[in-house]
Amino acid sequence: MKYRLISMAYGQIGMIQAAAGFFVYFVIMAENGFLPMKLFGIRKMWDSKAVNDLTDSYGQEWTYRDRKTLEYTCHTAFFVSIVVVQWADLIICKTRRNSVFQQGMRNWALNFGLVFETVLAAFLSYCPGMDKGLRMYPLKFVWWLPAIPFMLAIFIYDEIRRFYLRRNPGGWLEQETYY
Repeated sequence: MKYRLISMAYGQIGMIQAAAGFFVYFVIMAENGFLPMKLFGIRKMWDSKAVNDLTDSYGQEWTYRDRKTLEYTCHTAFFVSIVVVQWADLIICKTRRNSVFQQGMRNWALNFGLVFETVLAAFLSYCPGMDKGLRMYPLKFVWWLPAIPFMLAIFIYDEIRRFYLRRNPGGWLEQETYY
């Protein structure tokens, strides 16, 4: 495995994907009353079964069971956000130098994979019993959306990278990012 591939996968694209997951997590927590600054330092109280009156940013009290439901919902949303940004990751991996617009989307196995991973994520999120088996809770549809700007950022970033690769073959960008 090449250094450049690891750098792209984990150091660049992977960081954007992780940011998408954490962003969705914070969006859901904030929407439910826990603003980001309120979350820091409450782990001990959050995980304590004895605390059934943990106060959120707006003064609402949360029981242990309700907190855990919210936490597992955030875990599900983090997973779904990774699926959403993987759409872009799968598309950008189709070609190393050409634009996706030049290459097209004629690979039906890849297209099926995009649909399948989305259907699987929806199944795991909405299928009854997943809350017990995998602790995956149903999401509001709008909680699928905050990861989309990150997906677009990955796609646009890689299209620009490939544009400069084609424009300056053998240059610094190719030496550092062409895998």
